[in-house]
Amino acid sequence: MIKRIFDWLKQPLGLIAVGIAVLAVFSLAVYGLYTTQQAPAQPIQFPHQTHIAFGIQCLYCHPGAAKGPSAGIPSEAKCWGCHNQIQKTLDSQLPDTKVPLLKPLVASVQSQTPLQWVPVAIVPDFVQFNHRAHVAAGKNCEDCHGDMTRLTIAQNPQVMNMGWCLDCHVTTAGEDQVKLVKLTDCGTCHY
Repeated sequence: MIKRIFDWLKQPLGLIAVGIAVLAVFSLAVYGLYTTQQAPAQPIQFPHQTHIAFGIQCLYCHPGAAKGPSAGIPSEAKCWGCHNQIQKTLDSQLPDTKVPLLKPLVASVQSQTPLQWVPVAIVPDFVQFNHRAHVAAGKNCEDCHGDMTRLTIAQNPQVMNMGWCLDCHVTTAGEDQVKLVKLTDCGTCHY
């Protein structure tokens, strides 16, 4: 039985079937990688460019980046601290509003239920990424997260993978061999 299957696979029609199967598996793998790099739907289509245009620094809303591994997401109370003083926010509470982006924030504050933000830049469990080390090394948020002045919804400007991180570590080390060994040691990120 198995011999007949292998004999059939050696025929032109069998080779075509194998080719189609390989192409289908490859296409599914590419699609899977593509979907992991797409920005997820968020509860608010948050306009980063608007907030940055007002001069709000990344670390004001994401203070965890200077202190530890996670940058964090601001609480509704922090957002409301500014927005309850802005006329657009007050206008968004009217039924005939032209400011629909603020409605979820207003509803969240009024109902005292937190917004369910979806993380965008996620590393696998076997990677120990720490924002603090990168901030302390003088890296800017834009180095990894791109120019947020052009984005509404946060998304990865590039594929964040080990090769991309290693390229940056090698470039950062430059000609310093001690720093190169430290930054390319597996234990630096995998512990």
